Amino acid sequence: MIQDAINPLAAIYIRVSTEEQAKQGISLSAQQEALENYSKAMGYKIYKFYKDEGKSAKDIKGRPEMRQLLEDAELRKFQAIFVYKLDRFSRSLKDLIETIEKLKEWDIDFVSLQDKIETTSASGKLMFHVISAFAEFERNVTGERTKFAMDKQARDGNPITRAPWGYKIENKKLVLAEHSYQVQEAFQEFLNQNISLTKLAKKYGFSVNGLKKILTNQTYLGKVKFDKQIHQGVHQALISSTLFNHVQNKLEKLGIKPPTSS
Repeated sequence: MIQDAINPLAAIYIRVSTEEQAKQGISLSAQQEALENYSKAMGYKIYKFYKDEGKSAKDIKGRPEMRQLLEDAELRKFQAIFVYKLDRFSRSLKDLIETIEKLKEWDIDFVSLQDKIETTSASGKLMFHVISAFAEFERNVTGERTKFAMDKQARDGNPITRAPWGYKIENKKLVLAEHSYQVQEAFQEFLNQNISLTKLAKKYGFSVNGLKKILTNQTYLGKVKFDKQIHQGVHQALISSTLFNHVQNKLEKLGIKPPTSS
């Protein structure tokens, strides 16, 4: 549909679960009528009604019309979305914030009739910024909590990522796997034999970069590394510090730089 030369286009999203309609009498038709009148009063022309009847608000994935609405929004098929209440759109604060942030990126206005929230005015745009700020704050807090938890785990000597080759995780602890002897063999072969990284990597089923990560991984020394800090692990070491250091010296002499993520 081509946008009217005068009137911007509005998408109207309405949703009601069977249980809600039975208990509260909030029908799709009642929402549609209220939103249609309100959007027209604000100077919008209706692009399309998106209706999820009998659908829960718990998960956007379970609402096909909501998914179609967001796909059309990304394609800029309309300029605004009208909903009856925020909980018609989502009951998850996380989903709501993420969706409104997407709409902001796509320059799509958002109007919630009953909650008196809209982004078609200066005050409404400020609300958008406030919501975005809360989203950023939530991400930062979550990141800080995650980093703190991972740092505590590392300081306690426990793994913070998946088990490297030669180990497995049992009860959140690193323990030796049945093939752990192969790690020692790979270190010894690289140090004492005239074999290229390419051939050695192929022998054990790794990429060259994957083998470099193994040969420089301090986990095999019984250590745990996190955020550039090295901590003593509670797991059994697979490689002696002497062998490990000799391998690092050979890598350096050959001009082989360790992966940045090691």
